[in-house]
Amino acid sequence: MSISKNFLIHQIIFVGLMLVTSAVLADELTEREQAADQVSEQFIKQLGGHLKKEMQANGPVQAITVCKEIAPQIANQLSNENGWSVTRVTTKPRNSLLGATDMWERKTLAEFEAAAAKGEKYSEMKKSVVVDEDGKFYLRYMKPLAIKPICLTCHGSEEQIPAPVKSELVKLYPFDQAKGYKVGELRGAVSIKQPMDVPLYKKF
Repeated sequence: MSISKNFLIHQIIFVGLMLVTSAVLADELTEREQAADQVSEQFIKQLGGHLKKEMQANGPVQAITVCKEIAPQIANQLSNENGWSVTRVTTKPRNSLLGATDMWERKTLAEFEAAAAKGEKYSEMKKSVVVDEDGKFYLRYMKPLAIKPICLTCHGSEEQIPAPVKSELVKLYPFDQAKGYKVGELRGAVSIKQPMDVPLYKKF
């Protein structure tokens, strides 16, 4: 067999392997994004359920503890169960020690707001990309969180926040930036970072 024929066969095999590899990778990315969808929905559902229950049982002042204590617990539990990083992020943090954004998260939040300004709904948005950080690959994912009516008791205008809630917020969060919102505005996002070398649905 001639050298040219050998070369052609090797090229065909190489292209075929690349196509198979690309298809497998595309399937994996789809599965990983779907898994991130599920985890973000779990987080949102659990947090909303705790918040509603506490508001009904003990009122808005006690409900502050849900976002302060329960939300990080839910995020930590989901992180540990999956071997990922699951957090809430915002450009207007209430607690200056939690929820700070990195460059990619800030850019993505800005993209969400720009899309909303064009008429898209936050409930239908999400973003996922694969990034290389020092030779290690991650799937990064974000799902926006919009302000709902229940949120205004703690995140609305000065007129909408009851005096006892204001007093507690000042005591707990002296550098609070998370007020003045209206229903439907972007509060932040669920941010997930999956190491690509961690199998899906792995329980730790």
